[in-house]
Amino acid sequence: MGDRLELQTELENILGSRNVYFQPPETIKMAYPCIIYSRATGDTQFANNKPYTFTVQYRILVVDKNPDSLIPKKVAALPTCIFDRHYVTNNLNHDVFNIYY
Repeated sequence: MGDRLELQTELENILGSRNVYFQPPETIKMAYPCIIYSRATGDTQFANNKPYTFTVQYRILVVDKNPDSLIPKKVAALPTCIFDRHYVTNNLNHDVFNIYY
């Protein structure tokens, strides 16, 4: 895939705004809807018992007031993206995804 900045651009295009935050500090005031993402883990492929490729996994969190938002469906359409769970906190809908990028 690409690097983190390419993922940032892709998520901004999906959202239609710049409310995409990478590992934001707790002090930042966010505007909704937004996408928050962070590094999660990685996947190493081996050849001859040596690391051959390494792909970073990111956790993507879509936060929206609208429970029928189309943003999660757009994120779910990204290659290698897997839906993890949905939950509601403080009247905000959260959809969690994992993606190798």
